[in-house]
Amino acid sequence: MTDSWLDLPAARVDEAARQLLGWRLTANGVTVRLTEVEAYSGLGQDPASHAHRGVTNRNEVMFGPAGVLYVYQIYGMHFCANIVCGEAGVAAAVLLRAGEVVDGIATARSRRVARRDTDLANGPAKLMQVLGLDRRANGTSVQGDGPATLAPPGTPVGPVEAGPRVGVTAAHDVPWRFWLAGDPTVSAYRRHVPKKKAEPPVRPRTGR
Repeated sequence: MTDSWLDLPAARVDEAARQLLGWRLTANGVTVRLTEVEAYSGLGQDPASHAHRGVTNRNEVMFGPAGVLYVYQIYGMHFCANIVCGEAGVAAAVLLRAGEVVDGIATARSRRVARRDTDLANGPAKLMQVLGLDRRANGTSVQGDGPATLAPPGTPVGPVEAGPRVGVTAAHDVPWRFWLAGDPTVSAYRRHVPKKKAEPPVRPRTGR
């Protein structure tokens, strides 16, 4: 598998994310066409990135090499997957936010109950569920020897749109979320709303 996204430096992870749209990820009898992704940098300039503060046991996979999966758990039960990009030693990854099930639809339906087939993988945790992947895929290659394999689009992808990222409290307005325009499998966007700090109670004034 060769394409320019694999050769892009970490500083251009947003471009790598755009190029990954339309690629097909196959695992455990299901193939998903990527329709929505998000870019995350690890250069100390992206506070939304897991690698913003440096290497930890959790994020070390983000530091390369490119072409491996960085898998983490959220809410104690769901898994999300990123494809690592950039040169080894500098963290950068692309979160796989949503996709269209293009093969193995019956298997995907057995793993997730959805009102419509377009809803089967319209979120990062849903995508992992239909592919039957979990933390065991962390650090594995998508270039032929892991549980998931990545293949280029069979045909050119349509127009790409960009906008703010989802589900992060820092740098949420950075327009590093990319999706295929008009695709029904793209997840619903919910803008981040900062929580208001609770104001201290007003004590009643007492007179003498």
